[in-house]
Amino acid sequence: WVVTDGSWKCSNEGPVRKNEIYYGEDYDARREMPGWNSIKFDDRSWKNVSVANFPKTDLIAAVSVPVRKIQEIKPVRFFITPKGELVADMGQNMVGWVRLKVKGKKGRTVTLRHAEVLDKNGNFYTENLRSAKQQIRYTLRGDKAGEVYEPRFTFMGFRYVAIEGYPGDLKTGDLIGVVVHSDMAPTGTFECSHPLVNQLQHNILWGQKGNFVDIPTDCPQRDERMGWTGDAQAFARAAAFNMDVAAFFSKWLQDLAAEQRPSGAVPFVIPNVLDRPDSMNVGVSAGWGDAVVIIPWTMYEVYGDRQLLERQYASMKAYVDFIHKKSGDSLIWKGGSVFGDWLFYHPSPDHLDYHVQPDAHTNHDFISTAFFAHGADLVSRAATVLGKTEDAARYKDLFEKIKKVFVNEFITPSGRTISSASQTSYVLALHFGLMPEHLRPAAVNFLKQDILRKKKHLSTGFLGTPYLCHVLSENGESELAYDLLLQETYPSWLYPVKMGATTIWERWDGQKPDSTFQTPGMNSFNHYAYGAVGDWMYQAVAGLRLGEPGYKKILIEPHLTTKLTYAKASFQSSYGEIASGWERSGDKITLRVSIPPN
Repeated sequence: WVVTDGSWKCSNEGPVRKNEIYYGEDYDARREMPGWNSIKFDDRSWKNVSVANFPKTDLIAAVSVPVRKIQEIKPVRFFITPKGELVADMGQNMVGWVRLKVKGKKGRTVTLRHAEVLDKNGNFYTENLRSAKQQIRYTLRGDKAGEVYEPRFTFMGFRYVAIEGYPGDLKTGDLIGVVVHSDMAPTGTFECSHPLVNQLQHNILWGQKGNFVDIPTDCPQRDERMGWTGDAQAFARAAAFNMDVAAFFSKWLQDLAAEQRPSGAVPFVIPNVLDRPDSMNVGVSAGWGDAVVIIPWTMYEVYGDRQLLERQYASMKAYVDFIHKKSGDSLIWKGGSVFGDWLFYHPSPDHLDYHVQPDAHTNHDFISTAFFAHGADLVSRAATVLGKTEDAARYKDLFEKIKKVFVNEFITPSGRTISSASQTSYVLALHFGLMPEHLRPAAVNFLKQDILRKKKHLSTGFLGTPYLCHVLSENGESELAYDLLLQETYPSWLYPVKMGATTIWERWDGQKPDSTFQTPGMNSFNHYAYGAVGDWMYQAVAGLRLGEPGYKKILIEPHLTTKLTYAKASFQSSYGEIASGWERSGDKITLRVSIPPN
């Protein structure tokens, strides 16, 4: 191994003049020091380093997959905007950087700025980046043979690159997109007869690529890029179909447990850059902190990894106990939802139905108490798997008690929720097993009627969207679930696809039908949470269902429809590849299934 100590030297005179994740990189090739990393280099002008004092016990080996250059993309076109800017279109909203090939005079600076979208007039648009610059400034050394440069200490989220100061004419090979993400093996494929749904799957996958860069970030471009827990738990199941995320989430869950406070509270983001490391009081929100219980259970279901469940069990239990203490004897977690059903459908003043459409707001105490119950249920299940029989019984009893209180507080005798205009309220109550059995048909019908009133549109946000189609298809309403999947007008999954999206948007209407944008303060065009529907596409459309944890047993159960002529999917489980596909020809349906050998 290589020991770092006071004998090491450093210099501020190198070519990297400025770098930062949000800013980008300034690189002056004139200041390069050839051979600086060789033993014969003359380092007499370099200064001795200062030795930092920190606990060596905190150093551990990396446990996640490395972040690597995964693929390269050539621009699909170069063009001049109405404002006169030279722009390269990569054809794909991607994450990484561009490799620059250039030949010119010494001291010439080429500036590359990065953006996700063009405005309605076709001009370069960066307002949604907030304070992030996402730029590269490269100063040439004047090499007559030409120079090749790519940054090392930053990454950008972009589709478009504005080029300033480039000497001569740009050719396709002079600017190459380098796609970067955690090196997770692809494990799933999905395809059907509907081109827009296939593009949706493409967008889901690229949203995952762009935001699984060592941690599951919310977005890869603006001045945020944080490991928001709510986004991660909403998307984890879909992510596990697309790629092998076992090591990726195993590492992040260890980070989560390390950031969890002694009280059991789980911060909004992991790593927690929003609070002081020694702060005992951190913000907690239902559906966000619940990543601590939902993701370990999801990983156990997908990979059958009992060890991960064992390792995370104390963390899972501590969080549910924290909520229990907060809720007290009432078992209603009051004030436990900071973010609610984040970015749910909300008719805007310029929307045609603004004055007649009810708001889809979900009562916050409803949300927090529902997730409290769900957390208790998952801890009970985990305890059963781990042979902790007393805990299993205790948390099962807690779930039943919360359910009783939940029904009394939030469900009417007719099966309506107190947030009757909220699809999410019905989805959570039904999916988490909180709706009394005799009221389930009525609740499903209320959900159905709300969708029909909205002309077969959804109104869910980050918390309701992952379960919406599951609830419908599991309760005899698969055709309505297909109606939602195939809906092409706002709000819907295919609306962004129709607008030219190549990744999942943060908002249902990040770009409006007239091509204007939502508020730039929070309008990412690469935000994977709504891509959670990919899980339902694999499971219900193609029929790849889990029979036992780790796919030791498999259920092939596609929900057939006349709205598609075929659908197929494959998944590389720990036992081997599983594939299911169906095709309709006239009144005949052919089902093709492939499963691993015993």
